[in-house]
Amino acid sequence: MTTPLDSGLIAEYLLDHPHFFEEHAELLSTVKLTSPVMGRAVSLQERQMEILREKIKVQELHMADLMRIAQENDEITSKFQAWTRALLLARDEADLPRVLCERLQEIFHVPQVTLRLWNLAEARDEAWFVQSVSDDARIFAKGLTAPFCGANKEFEAAGWLEDAASVKSVAILPLRGGASPDAFGLLVLGSADPGRFTADMGTDFLTRIAETASAALACLLR
Repeated sequence: MTTPLDSGLIAEYLLDHPHFFEEHAELLSTVKLTSPVMGRAVSLQERQMEILREKIKVQELHMADLMRIAQENDEITSKFQAWTRALLLARDEADLPRVLCERLQEIFHVPQVTLRLWNLAEARDEAWFVQSVSDDARIFAKGLTAPFCGANKEFEAAGWLEDAASVKSVAILPLRGGASPDAFGLLVLGSADPGRFTADMGTDFLTRIAETASAALACLLR
């Protein structure tokens, strides 16, 4: 009697004998497999080539994706460097908030940008960047441990933007001096595009913007 061979045992045997098909090369052309690509039976060699081409295609797509990310990161780095340079070239401390916002808006193509500061070293009651800051806004700023991104739910800070009525999404960045728990201001980015700033987007880059802006504006503090 002939005992039926278990497919698992056959697989184990082939794994234990990697030179099997070298010793029986004629089997490579006779073993037939169903090809999901060609829709017909193909030889083992042809199927191996299909699998290899599929792997190469996946690797090419992955490489293209990595190159795209690298290019995007390089572009962001260049923009960040240009913005930082503009801050360093600002000679007038009183004009620094305007330069910071205008260059951020221009370089990063943000539709609307503004900021508000408090606890300044000198009285600047007439300056645009100290107007209309309520106690609630200051408490909100202190409670932000990271930039807020999401839909504009009639935030007071969003109302500081020039065309507040058109803003559908916002990024609100707390400004702090180093590791201080107290914020001394808020940097606000707004867009009419609901998808520009979303709750699930990464905030690492916005955090760097907030840190750089905080360092630049620290000269205005008490």
